[in-house]
Amino acid sequence: MEILDYAFMQRALLAAVLVGITAPAVGIYLVQRRQALMGDGIGHVAMTGVGLGFLLSTSPVWTATLVSVLGAVLMELIRWYGKTRGDIALAMLFYGGMAGGVLFINLAPGGSNANLTSYLFGSLSTVSESDVTAICLLAAFVVLVALGLRRQLFAVSQDEEFARVTGLPVRALNLLTAVTAAVTVTVAMRVVGLLLVSALMVVPVAAAQQLSRSFAATFAVAVAIGVTVTIGGTVTSYYQDVPPGATIVLLTIAAFLVLTALAAPLARRRARALAAGSPPGDPAECAIPATRAPDGSVGV
Repeated sequence: MEILDYAFMQRALLAAVLVGITAPAVGIYLVQRRQALMGDGIGHVAMTGVGLGFLLSTSPVWTATLVSVLGAVLMELIRWYGKTRGDIALAMLFYGGMAGGVLFINLAPGGSNANLTSYLFGSLSTVSESDVTAICLLAAFVVLVALGLRRQLFAVSQDEEFARVTGLPVRALNLLTAVTAAVTVTVAMRVVGLLLVSALMVVPVAAAQQLSRSFAATFAVAVAIGVTVTIGGTVTSYYQDVPPGATIVLLTIAAFLVLTALAAPLARRRARALAAGSPPGDPAECAIPATRAPDGSVGV
């Protein structure tokens, strides 16, 4: 294929596949925790790290990782102790992170808004070999956590109080989830962009939930959707000369709409079959669909 003849597209496609895997893998826990917009907040904070990278003439990926991890930990602390003023503190953190990034990147030697735009919305031609190396290492960490601790993370995401009673280190797992989300944001920023990465963490999961009920099936379908749309968006961006991040997000939303349209008649058919097979007043008619955990247990 012509597209594989260019080294920058080889790097971009590899990064796209890794983003397609890691973003939904972490997003499924954020959706369960009702923190769907956490990735967006971390993306704002990560801008300060990008600016510091340019200012210090070092890799923006690593400085963004450090700053976004610190920001994610601070977000969790605010969630625990912020009380009524927590939303104000989070707002200052988000907007301060964005403002810091704009300031630092313009103070940096040769800094410009063009460089900033490539991190905000993604850029195929700017994915370097050092970026790919960093993305591979960070993606390996994300996958290791998302799969290796899936039972513990699922339990905490479903019910923190129950998880605490069973002896799980809830706060440590919450912090780990936040840190993993922060790492995922920096993995995805070179392809999707910091302002759009949250969509890739959430929408594939929401789309997968239209078809599947178990955690394992939702996880697998979400990752499959993520990989498909990131590759599709990257290839489309190359041939049509359109922004990769925006293209990937629009394809993700399109996938959600298609799966929702397909799931609706299936759900009605299951409801009619259930009603036909249950006597009037049978509790099965109003049963809530169950979600099956990684260990096979069932939870509502």
